[in-house]
Amino acid sequence: MQSLAPVQTKEREIFIDVLRGFAILGIFIANLNGFSWYSEQAKATGPYLLPAADHTMSFLHHMFIEGKFYSIFSLLFGWGIALQIKRGLAGGTNPMPTIRRRLLFMLLLGAVHLLIWPGDIVFFYALIGFILLPIRKFSNKTLLITGVILVLSPILLYWLKMTWPVLNYPSELMTKTGIKVDAALMNIQSEEQFMKIMKEGSWFDQLKMNISGFFFRYQYLFFVSRVPKVLGMFLIGYVIGRSDFYRNIMQHKKLLYWIIGGGLVIGLPANYFLAYYMSNHMGDYFQLKTKGLYQTIFYALGVAPLAMAYVGLFMLSFQTAVGKKILSVLAPVGKMAFSNYLMHSLIGNFVFLGAGLGYMGQVGPVYYTIFGIGIFIIQIILSTIWLKYFNYGPVEWLWRSATYKKRQPMLKNNHE
Repeated sequence: MQSLAPVQTKEREIFIDVLRGFAILGIFIANLNGFSWYSEQAKATGPYLLPAADHTMSFLHHMFIEGKFYSIFSLLFGWGIALQIKRGLAGGTNPMPTIRRRLLFMLLLGAVHLLIWPGDIVFFYALIGFILLPIRKFSNKTLLITGVILVLSPILLYWLKMTWPVLNYPSELMTKTGIKVDAALMNIQSEEQFMKIMKEGSWFDQLKMNISGFFFRYQYLFFVSRVPKVLGMFLIGYVIGRSDFYRNIMQHKKLLYWIIGGGLVIGLPANYFLAYYMSNHMGDYFQLKTKGLYQTIFYALGVAPLAMAYVGLFMLSFQTAVGKKILSVLAPVGKMAFSNYLMHSLIGNFVFLGAGLGYMGQVGPVYYTIFGIGIFIIQIILSTIWLKYFNYGPVEWLWRSATYKKRQPMLKNNHE
């Protein structure tokens, strides 16, 4: 009979790294669509484009990957902040100054990363983290209910924008600003000029383009109501961390089965229809049409439940000896999550942009999925080797040193 003893702190930290590593894989595969500039509508041909298979793979991405992995990462972010606060309070110190410094350095890191790739999430997560801090003291019940409402709120927000398009003005303003910045920095007057620079421009050209990319990125984030989606998952993750749900997981097995079962029963059909609308009616979504509202409904009903089912399945699997052994190979990647995440951007830019290998628009979902998995396997190997000699990934080391205002020991067994 399995013991009901609490999960030890070190095991919990390993599991969080495992789940973070899993999330990094999904985020990379999702982001490869952006890195590759793949477009089914472009009807391009080439050795790495398989029209029928790419269409099917794209559908599967929408169904099983789209939104699920940034949702898991968001959950872990809230969970992590809860654990930092608990550790600080247990040690008799006020953890808030340290957490605020941590978020401030995330802003700086994200700002630098935005110049590398405008699809960055680090800057955005830090901003939302500052929203989480003042509301963290509400009860677990209040935070959970608020989290669920926020995850579902894009349905109402989309309908409101359909009814009163003026509510989408901030998004339109961001687009207009991005266009003006492009014109000022690069003299870009058309989409054709933009694509030409992406395919033929230098690295310095790409850097200047990414300044305007910030505005286009945040236009997109506003339009798709990413703030309530991410904040909602932050709050749910915060409750998981504060309530010691995972530490006492064996006592919550029945609830875990409900989360997994409900997530699959609701999430799978909802994500099937989400994939259908994303594959066939994406234009309607950005034009605030009725089919776009349907897509929003299925996204809100499907993404978070399926993401929670993934988390629940990982939690249960990690309680078994075999599951723990297999899943633990992901932990080194998760422990170096931000270093590996930034590496994805460097690799994506080098492989697909014209200043690099120039495979932009020439690789479809089948091949870039294989490529993404291959890169991730290499990251597992490299991260495992790195952590044999070092305490942290390079970005994590900088982050911790800035957070604690003291140079952290990088080398293992280093008595600095």
